[in-house]
Amino acid sequence: MIRCHLARMMGEHKMRVADVSREAGLSRATVTMLYKETARKVDLEAIEKLCLLFECRVGDLFELTQ
Repeated sequence: MIRCHLARMMGEHKMRVADVSREAGLSRATVTMLYKETARKVDLEAIEKLCLLFECRVGDLFELTQ
């Protein structure tokens, strides 16, 4: 299972879904699905935009768990 740490990162930066959507240039639906960890697939461009916004690596945003 792949875990998404967007909710934790948003909390650390005191950001809401609307803030991330606006600043990263992503749809609110995309951010919400990642926030709630209900996304089935994610566009590489979306991952890139989130990593740039939070100044992190892909491995900081996603984690493979067993």
